[in-house]
Amino acid sequence: MQHILEELEKRRAQAIAGGGERRIAAQHAKGKLSARERVALLLDEGSFEEFDMFVEHRSHDFGMENQRVPGDGVVTGWGTINGRVVYLFSKDFTVIGGSLSKAQAEKIVKVQEMAVRNGAPIIGLFDAGGARIQEGVDSLAGYADIFLQNVLASGVVPQISVIMGPCAGGDVYSPAMTDFIFMVKDTSYMYITGPDVVKKAVNEDVSHDDLGGWRVHAMKSGVCDGAFDNDLEALTQVRRLIDFLPLSNREKAPTRPSFDDPDRLESSLDTLIPSDPNKPYDMKELLLKIVDEGDFFEISPDWAKNIIIGFGCMDGDTVGFVANQPQVLAGVLDIDSSRKAARFVRFCDAFNIPVVTLVDVPGFMPGTKQEQGGVIIHGAKLLFAFAEATVPKVTVITRKAYGGAFDVMSSKNLRGDFNYAWPTAEIAVMGPKQAVEIIFRADIGDPEKLLQREADYKAHFATPFVAASRGYIDDVIMPHGTRRRIIRALKSLKGKVLTNPTKKHDNIPL
Repeated sequence: MQHILEELEKRRAQAIAGGGERRIAAQHAKGKLSARERVALLLDEGSFEEFDMFVEHRSHDFGMENQRVPGDGVVTGWGTINGRVVYLFSKDFTVIGGSLSKAQAEKIVKVQEMAVRNGAPIIGLFDAGGARIQEGVDSLAGYADIFLQNVLASGVVPQISVIMGPCAGGDVYSPAMTDFIFMVKDTSYMYITGPDVVKKAVNEDVSHDDLGGWRVHAMKSGVCDGAFDNDLEALTQVRRLIDFLPLSNREKAPTRPSFDDPDRLESSLDTLIPSDPNKPYDMKELLLKIVDEGDFFEISPDWAKNIIIGFGCMDGDTVGFVANQPQVLAGVLDIDSSRKAARFVRFCDAFNIPVVTLVDVPGFMPGTKQEQGGVIIHGAKLLFAFAEATVPKVTVITRKAYGGAFDVMSSKNLRGDFNYAWPTAEIAVMGPKQAVEIIFRADIGDPEKLLQREADYKAHFATPFVAASRGYIDDVIMPHGTRRRIIRALKSLKGKVLTNPTKKHDNIPL
């Protein structure tokens, strides 16, 4: 019996060693952790249960029969984060560059299926060179198997991808179908074709970073939802995110202990809005002052900064926040901000997370660039997302709510449950100056008359009371009581039941 136990320990040690000490040292030299070190940091200590440690690839082509390593370049299994179950896989770059074989794909598919079946999030840690070329079509079929599970899991369990090294070719499509993608600065990149292929195909010289580094995807493309300085910070932030999320769509959003008084008043909010309607202020200040303990997890903070999205707690309950940011482009809605917020709202709705919307929006961005880029269809995505959402929805208009953007930002007519306004709210088709120049075009030659017309327009529409008199606003509230009013509204909506018409699925304007 002893020799059998010794053989087991020997095989375990071989699997744990991955590509060996030399290649692990090379990972460390690049500022990266090994696949197993990442798993250990992500999960609660001692909670990891590994699957398929001894799986090997089955290829005999191109000398691959001499390159068999137990585990075959990916570590898979389950564990806990703050006591809550998650499933995960961690690509091992030290084993054949972490490239995908058919056997490796089968390991990943197994944990994907288990996550859906058991109702727990699936987390993928990516550090790999793409398909294993030596396996040809088997590798491509393996990718398709993984992609299918991504689609089937969508809206059932949260899916999180962390790019911690190379992520190229087929490897990028799986993260693209997950709910959140995070990157590690300066050690990770994502692209479909690498610099060498780009050079040959279009004769363009480009570096790995300029083609698919974190600045490209966190600031320009919007593919990445956040970039962190190193592996440790990235994994710590994933642990933090998991704390806000339900394990699956079978559950309500999680509740956690809070020591922040739900009736807390914040008097500083009474002076947040500048007296000059064209002067910006920081909407994040409002967010941080109303969430529990000032703890707000922002998603995509470096892309489409004119809108803020993220998670916070209100009296211990997870809430998704969507807020215009007057400090950037006056908080206007455009292509990128509409896409960003629409996807977030749909995630919240899929996972039973209430949505709180903070509104200060002068309208949609005008111009040929936006129109040619399809701002109509992209703006419709956000409208569609808010309209179809059946979770509790609370909206607070702090200042401007002009034109179609008023409708889009979770208005009463899009089935908003509680729609509040501050006394500083301005709800109208457009700003006073533009409005009077259209309505009273004949008076344009008379500046004094136009000023009077503008003052009359402001007195009528630059307040929330006309909308309140029509029932489009449920109440005009004092800014200092915003936290209390939102919490009370959400408490009253805990039993909300709302369903959409029966259908196979909707056809959101993609």
